[in-house]
Amino acid sequence: MNEPVASWQARVDEIWARASDLAPEELVRRVDALAQERPERDAGAMFERGCARDTAGLEEEAEQFYRAALATGDLDEYRRARATIQLGSTLRWLGKLDDSERVLREELDRHLEPGHVATLHDEAKAFLALTWLAQGRAGEAAGLLLSALAPRLSRYRRSVAQQAQEWTGQTWAL
Repeated sequence: MNEPVASWQARVDEIWARASDLAPEELVRRVDALAQERPERDAGAMFERGCARDTAGLEEEAEQFYRAALATGDLDEYRRARATIQLGSTLRWLGKLDDSERVLREELDRHLEPGHVATLHDEAKAFLALTWLAQGRAGEAAGLLLSALAPRLSRYRRSVAQQAQEWTGQTWAL
Protein backbone atom coordinates (compact mmCIF):
# COMPACT_ATOMS: atom_id res chain seq x y z
CA MET A 1 0.00 0.00 0.00
CA ASN A 2 2.88 2.40 0.62
CA GLU A 3 4.60 1.95 -2.73
CA PRO A 4 5.32 5.31 -4.38
CA VAL A 5 2.86 6.14 -7.14
CA ALA A 6 5.65 6.49 -9.76
CA SER A 7 6.87 2.94 -9.12
CA TRP A 8 3.31 1.60 -9.20
CA GLN A 9 2.61 3.49 -12.44
CA ALA A 10 5.75 2.03 -14.03
CA ARG A 11 4.37 -1.45 -13.36
CA VAL A 12 1.00 -0.45 -14.83
CA ASP A 13 2.80 0.91 -17.89
CA GLU A 14 4.57 -2.44 -18.29
CA ILE A 15 1.20 -4.19 -18.46
CA TRP A 16 -0.08 -1.73 -21.07
CA ALA A 17 3.10 -2.19 -23.14
CA ARG A 18 2.18 -5.89 -23.44
CA ALA A 19 -1.60 -5.49 -23.51
CA SER A 20 -1.97 -6.56 -27.14
CA ASP A 21 -0.38 -9.91 -26.23
CA LEU A 22 -2.76 -10.55 -23.33
CA ALA A 23 -6.21 -12.10 -23.42
CA PRO A 24 -8.83 -9.51 -22.35
CA GLU A 25 -9.60 -11.29 -19.07
CA GLU A 26 -5.86 -11.53 -18.28
CA LEU A 27 -5.43 -7.79 -18.88
CA VAL A 28 -8.30 -7.04 -16.50
CA ARG A 29 -6.93 -9.49 -13.91
CA ARG A 30 -3.44 -7.96 -13.99
CA VAL A 31 -4.66 -4.38 -13.79
CA ASP A 32 -7.07 -5.26 -10.98
CA ALA A 33 -4.24 -6.93 -9.04
CA LEU A 34 -2.16 -3.75 -9.25
CA ALA A 35 -5.16 -1.56 -8.46
CA GLN A 36 -5.71 -3.51 -5.24
CA GLU A 37 -2.30 -2.31 -4.06
CA ARG A 38 -3.57 1.28 -3.99
CA PRO A 39 -6.06 2.82 -1.54
CA GLU A 40 -9.68 1.90 -2.23
CA ARG A 41 -10.69 5.29 -3.72
CA ASP A 42 -7.42 5.91 -5.60
CA ALA A 43 -8.37 7.82 -8.75
CA GLY A 44 -5.46 6.49 -10.81
CA ALA A 45 -6.24 2.89 -9.93
CA MET A 46 -9.92 3.32 -10.79
CA PHE A 47 -8.96 4.97 -14.08
CA GLU A 48 -6.67 2.06 -15.00
CA ARG A 49 -9.39 -0.44 -14.11
CA GLY A 50 -11.76 1.42 -16.42
CA CYS A 51 -9.19 1.39 -19.22
CA ALA A 52 -8.65 -2.35 -18.83
CA ARG A 53 -12.36 -3.06 -19.02
CA ASP A 54 -12.78 -0.72 -21.96
CA THR A 55 -10.01 -2.56 -23.80
CA ALA A 56 -11.59 -5.91 -22.88
CA GLY A 57 -14.97 -4.83 -24.25
CA LEU A 58 -16.60 -4.54 -20.82
CA GLU A 59 -18.03 -1.07 -21.42
CA GLU A 60 -20.67 -1.10 -18.67
CA GLU A 61 -18.01 -1.87 -16.07
CA ALA A 62 -15.62 0.66 -17.64
CA GLU A 63 -18.27 3.38 -17.35
CA GLN A 64 -18.53 2.88 -13.60
CA PHE A 65 -14.77 3.05 -13.08
CA TYR A 66 -14.36 6.15 -15.26
CA ARG A 67 -17.17 7.92 -13.42
CA ALA A 68 -15.73 6.96 -10.03
CA ALA A 69 -12.24 8.12 -10.99
CA LEU A 70 -13.55 11.45 -12.27
CA ALA A 71 -15.76 11.93 -9.20
CA THR A 72 -12.71 11.95 -6.92
CA GLY A 73 -11.37 15.11 -8.56
CA ASP A 74 -7.89 13.66 -8.01
CA LEU A 75 -6.82 12.76 -11.55
CA ASP A 76 -4.01 14.79 -13.06
CA GLU A 77 -5.05 16.92 -16.04
CA TYR A 78 -3.93 14.39 -18.66
CA ARG A 79 -5.71 11.44 -17.04
CA ARG A 80 -8.79 13.56 -16.31
CA ALA A 81 -9.02 14.44 -20.02
CA ARG A 82 -8.44 10.82 -21.04
CA ALA A 83 -11.04 9.54 -18.55
CA THR A 84 -13.59 12.04 -19.83
CA ILE A 85 -12.96 11.23 -23.50
CA GLN A 86 -12.96 7.50 -22.82
CA LEU A 87 -16.17 7.83 -20.81
CA GLY A 88 -17.75 9.67 -23.73
CA SER A 89 -16.63 6.94 -26.10
CA THR A 90 -17.85 4.20 -23.78
CA LEU A 91 -21.24 5.87 -23.48
CA ARG A 92 -21.45 5.97 -27.28
CA TRP A 93 -20.72 2.24 -27.47
CA LEU A 94 -23.42 1.64 -24.88
CA GLY A 95 -25.91 3.58 -27.00
CA LYS A 96 -26.15 6.42 -24.46
CA LEU A 97 -25.62 8.99 -27.19
CA ASP A 98 -27.11 12.03 -25.43
CA ASP A 99 -24.98 11.35 -22.35
CA SER A 100 -21.90 10.88 -24.54
CA GLU A 101 -22.55 14.18 -26.27
CA ARG A 102 -23.09 15.98 -22.95
CA VAL A 103 -19.86 14.64 -21.42
CA LEU A 104 -17.77 15.57 -24.46
CA ARG A 105 -19.38 19.01 -24.89
CA GLU A 106 -18.72 19.76 -21.22
CA GLU A 107 -15.08 18.77 -21.71
CA LEU A 108 -14.72 21.04 -24.73
CA ASP A 109 -16.52 23.91 -22.96
CA ARG A 110 -14.13 23.48 -20.04
CA HIS A 111 -11.20 23.96 -22.42
CA LEU A 112 -12.49 27.43 -23.28
CA GLU A 113 -12.77 28.60 -19.68
CA PRO A 114 -10.06 31.01 -18.52
CA GLY A 115 -7.26 29.26 -16.67
CA HIS A 116 -8.09 25.78 -17.94
CA VAL A 117 -5.78 23.67 -20.04
CA ALA A 118 -7.09 22.24 -23.32
CA THR A 119 -5.52 18.82 -22.84
CA LEU A 120 -6.38 16.43 -25.69
CA HIS A 121 -8.59 19.10 -27.27
CA ASP A 122 -8.64 17.72 -30.81
CA GLU A 123 -9.11 14.22 -29.43
CA ALA A 124 -12.22 15.37 -27.58
CA LYS A 125 -13.48 16.93 -30.83
CA ALA A 126 -12.86 13.66 -32.68
CA PHE A 127 -14.87 11.65 -30.16
CA LEU A 128 -17.71 14.18 -30.18
CA ALA A 129 -17.70 13.87 -33.99
CA LEU A 130 -18.00 10.08 -33.62
CA THR A 131 -20.97 10.57 -31.29
CA TRP A 132 -22.58 12.94 -33.78
CA LEU A 133 -22.07 10.34 -36.52
CA ALA A 134 -23.78 7.75 -34.32
CA GLN A 135 -26.63 10.24 -33.86
CA GLY A 136 -26.97 10.61 -37.63
CA ARG A 137 -25.46 14.11 -37.64
CA ALA A 138 -22.80 13.56 -40.31
CA GLY A 139 -22.69 17.18 -41.48
CA GLU A 140 -21.98 18.47 -37.98
CA ALA A 141 -19.41 15.72 -37.42
CA ALA A 142 -17.61 16.64 -40.64
CA GLY A 143 -17.70 20.31 -39.70
CA LEU A 144 -16.20 19.61 -36.30
CA LEU A 145 -13.43 17.50 -37.81
CA LEU A 146 -12.72 20.21 -40.39
CA SER A 147 -12.44 22.74 -37.56
CA ALA A 148 -9.73 20.57 -36.00
CA LEU A 149 -7.96 20.25 -39.35
CA ALA A 150 -8.16 23.91 -40.39
CA PRO A 151 -5.28 25.24 -38.24
CA ARG A 152 -2.93 22.65 -39.76
CA LEU A 153 -3.61 23.55 -43.39
CA SER A 154 -0.93 25.40 -45.33
CA ARG A 155 -3.59 27.47 -47.13
CA TYR A 156 -7.32 28.21 -46.79
CA ARG A 157 -7.28 27.97 -42.99
CA ARG A 158 -9.75 30.79 -42.47
CA SER A 159 -12.09 29.63 -45.24
CA VAL A 160 -12.23 26.06 -43.96
CA ALA A 161 -12.66 27.24 -40.35
CA GLN A 162 -15.53 29.56 -41.31
CA GLN A 163 -17.31 26.87 -43.29
CA ALA A 164 -16.80 24.36 -40.48
CA GLN A 165 -18.44 26.86 -38.11
CA GLU A 166 -21.44 27.05 -40.44
CA TRP A 167 -21.91 23.27 -40.22
CA THR A 168 -21.57 22.97 -36.47
CA GLY A 169 -22.48 26.30 -34.91
CA GLN A 170 -19.80 25.61 -32.29
CA THR A 171 -16.27 24.44 -33.08
CA TRP A 172 -14.53 25.08 -29.77
CA ALA A 173 -11.74 26.93 -31.57
CA LEU A 174 -8.90 27.84 -29.25
